[in-house]
Amino acid sequence: MFTGIIRELGTVRAVRAGASGRLSVDCSDVLSDAQVGDSIAVNGCCLTVTELHDGPRGFSADLMGETLERTALGRLDAGDPVNLEPALRAGGRLDGHLVQGHVDGVAEVTEITDLGEWTAMTFTLPPAVAPYVAEKGSIAVDGVSLTVTSVSDTTFAVGLIPHTLAVTTLGRLHPGDAVNLEADVVAKYVERLLAHRTGGADPRRGPWEDG
Repeated sequence: MFTGIIRELGTVRAVRAGASGRLSVDCSDVLSDAQVGDSIAVNGCCLTVTELHDGPRGFSADLMGETLERTALGRLDAGDPVNLEPALRAGGRLDGHLVQGHVDGVAEVTEITDLGEWTAMTFTLPPAVAPYVAEKGSIAVDGVSLTVTSVSDTTFAVGLIPHTLAVTTLGRLHPGDAVNLEADVVAKYVERLLAHRTGGADPRRGPWEDG
């Protein structure tokens, strides 16, 4: 479990896509007490540390085909920055919202507007994620816990303060860039509960709607 509060910006050392993908990242802070087998969220995707490196410090993680298919990690290149967060320890401080590190979809940046003291950023909204996104609700974008400021059928927007832009990869995004999305897990459980109460029917459809 994670919080969506980024601990460190790492740098991709190498990435290999394919049937046996592998990602290597240079970093330091998130490795203060890390061991092989620990979980680290990379751009919002929970990965298992399979190797720790020295000089420079860093780690490697294997990438399954499922991970490459459902996230934007396979689009990374050596030298790219990535958002890093270690798993939340029991009794740890929850500053963001509950994030599982399970990516629900990939979106693209459509618009970035500098509003002086803050920046508005708009993204495409994949159909699979859309039912769980609500204005003033929570969403993780590349692992960053954010509040949705507006939502339509095909897009959603968030507001970013200068601090967030400076300490995460979001400040380096441009229109057309891909990001990982994770919807609020609470919304997923609510949908599941409602589906059971309606006999397995989709709770987003009325009883008068067919198919």
